[in-house]
Amino acid sequence: MPIKKDFNIQSLIRENVKGLKPYSSARDEYVADGSQMVFLDANENPFENGVNRYPDPQQRRLKSVLMDRKAVPIENMLLGNGSDEVLDLIFRTFCEPKVDNIITLPPTYGMYKVLAAINHIENREILLTENFQPDVDKILERADENSKLLFLCSPNNPTGNSFSEKKMIQLLENFSGLVVIDEAYIDFSDGQSWSKKLKEYPNLIVTQTLSKAYGLAGIRLGICLASKAIISVLNKIKPPYNINELTQNHALKRLQSVSRIRLEIAEILHQKKMVIKVLKHIDFIEKVYPSDANFILVKVDDADVRYQQLLNKGIVTRNRSNQPLCENTLRFTIGTPEENIKLVMALKEIN
Repeated sequence: MPIKKDFNIQSLIRENVKGLKPYSSARDEYVADGSQMVFLDANENPFENGVNRYPDPQQRRLKSVLMDRKAVPIENMLLGNGSDEVLDLIFRTFCEPKVDNIITLPPTYGMYKVLAAINHIENREILLTENFQPDVDKILERADENSKLLFLCSPNNPTGNSFSEKKMIQLLENFSGLVVIDEAYIDFSDGQSWSKKLKEYPNLIVTQTLSKAYGLAGIRLGICLASKAIISVLNKIKPPYNINELTQNHALKRLQSVSRIRLEIAEILHQKKMVIKVLKHIDFIEKVYPSDANFILVKVDDADVRYQQLLNKGIVTRNRSNQPLCENTLRFTIGTPEENIKLVMALKEIN
């Protein structure tokens, strides 16, 4: 049974979106069934080269595979040109420019703030606590009737930690808008995806990506998992062919390599443990933060100096010192065993 029995998604949708009639493409009107047909409906170049036809606007083959991998029905799934497009669609569906607001919890993924600015939506920032957890009381205190979206990145970027399940449930049960849980790094965590809770929380949206654990950052494919009602309205405003044929085919091919993906994730987690063990013995590293992701955040004596020293040795890291609560921190992505050895050697050579 839903926790929010009185939750009404229609009350959150922008009025212009409610009345929107979505664009109907040729491939929406006729769905290929595998039979040999003469396609003269979409003004395409008829000479076959592998990409002369428009792609399936609903990515049916790809979604059927993802349905098995994610254990989420196709009707609860939308795909985007990276998670950033998914997030932008959520903004444009539910947030009225110059009227509504969102709540974000810095330090966090910077695109939430950028999308708020692009869509002319107020961004109310509530800092995480000192141990990088949501401050539930302050969040609910700052929220009002125009607070449409709350973004929870868990495992969080750039801190690497997962949020308390208890705190997230409190927010799901008490925030009046939609709670968007960004699970870009969930495949590296021992925690269960919140997509398992979609039936319990009609105000829940989960976003995932194939960029991290699946190694497909270059093809740009994001996943949105939510109620059928939410997915239906997002489908109304998405571009008709937002996932191109090459992306769909490459994703399908990669998703067939289940055992290889699992081995890569296992190797990344193994390497992370080894790197953390070394980092704790580097003199200028003051703290190694807990991580449920494929990266490690560390506090150093002088992040600007250490960043440049590593750069001089051919190691590119991320200086996160400009983020709240992250003064003098560097973020290390876990690389290949060879790359991690180079990082460790460089850190040991720096004075």
